[in-house]
Amino acid sequence: MKFEVTILGSSSATPIFNRNPTSQALNINEHLYLIDCAEGTQQQMLRFGIKSSRIEYIFISHLHGDHYLGLVGLLSSLHLNGRTKSITIFAPAPLKEIVNLQLKYSETVLQYQIDYVDTNPHTAEIILSNQDVIVESIPLDHRIDCTGFLFKQKKRNRKLIKEKLEELNIPAEYYTALKKGNDYTANDGTVYKNSTLTLDPEEPKSYAFCSDTIYTEKYFEQIKNVTLLYHEATFLHDMLERAKSTYHTTALQAATVACAVGAKELLLGHFSARYKTLNELLDEAKTVFPNTELAIEGKAFIIGD
Repeated sequence: MKFEVTILGSSSATPIFNRNPTSQALNINEHLYLIDCAEGTQQQMLRFGIKSSRIEYIFISHLHGDHYLGLVGLLSSLHLNGRTKSITIFAPAPLKEIVNLQLKYSETVLQYQIDYVDTNPHTAEIILSNQDVIVESIPLDHRIDCTGFLFKQKKRNRKLIKEKLEELNIPAEYYTALKKGNDYTANDGTVYKNSTLTLDPEEPKSYAFCSDTIYTEKYFEQIKNVTLLYHEATFLHDMLERAKSTYHTTALQAATVACAVGAKELLLGHFSARYKTLNELLDEAKTVFPNTELAIEGKAFIIGD
């Protein structure tokens, strides 16, 4: 099952040095989820071959402009390009008012329906569950209400050993039961244990998107043992006081989070415009958590690879 995130934007408040503000496209089993939608997101999607028409769900972490100002333009483009299928947006409650106001004064009536799901900035909640994934909101601690998002793959069915099934002439109508873990009883009464006919599925993987937040331990338990942790790392640790005053995290603190929760891999993003190059942030994080990478725009990360 495909589980891959493509970075569309990794800057913080302003676009600079060829870095756009935050946005990511998450591909889960060929279903597309957009996480945050800063200005320039549409252009980035065109640049990196992400088809906006395939977006089914949009997740907005909070209402600072560098995380949602590209949304109205995207929704308008989907309308102009003939979209009729509904789209679901998970976001702080006031976003609906903002979008409706823009549409009202441009006299735009969308050809498709927007379903809004309000996020709760105070309590972790399951906000989506479908055939592939469970998505939870992650309450964060920023200057305004803000949530991250935890995407957890659902456990897959067992894998059939087709050569064994063909050898025993097991009819295809039994395959579904075998995938669910049942044994097989042949016509002569012989019982074949499921473990001899199937293989364990892959362990479910997970992706935590931790948007803007001051360093806090309140969400550590929720993201424990996450496969890939994206965490904001706006500043180097020598800017700790600035990070605290703006409710952001340093690269060193992001690495500390990854260690504390037992993450398999860390992805740094939301870089301050003061940094023309990013190697210092990467090096700082690696002193604490070696398996760290930068959220470089256009790069796709296979989760659990």
